Amino acid sequence: MKRFALAVICGVLATSAFAAPKDCEELKQEIEIKIQANAVPSYTLEIVSKEEAEKHDIAMIVGTCDNGTKAIIYQKNDR
Repeated sequence: MKRFALAVICGVLATSAFAAPKDCEELKQEIEIKIQANAVPSYTLEIVSKEEAEKHDIAMIVGTCDNGTKAIIYQKNDR
């Protein structure tokens, strides 16, 4: 029974660690790595407030950060 309780506690702690909010710059860099891996030649990533993000097309929002108060907007630039 003690092992089961220990497993449950460890599971809860691990889950809360994964659910921790990300720093905007850290998330932006992770997204940039994925975009560059897809060989996108020209793009823009911008960190904006939640209110500003609502003015954009929902498809442009590629991430949220700072507990959902900010969003990261992606725009592919034409040559």
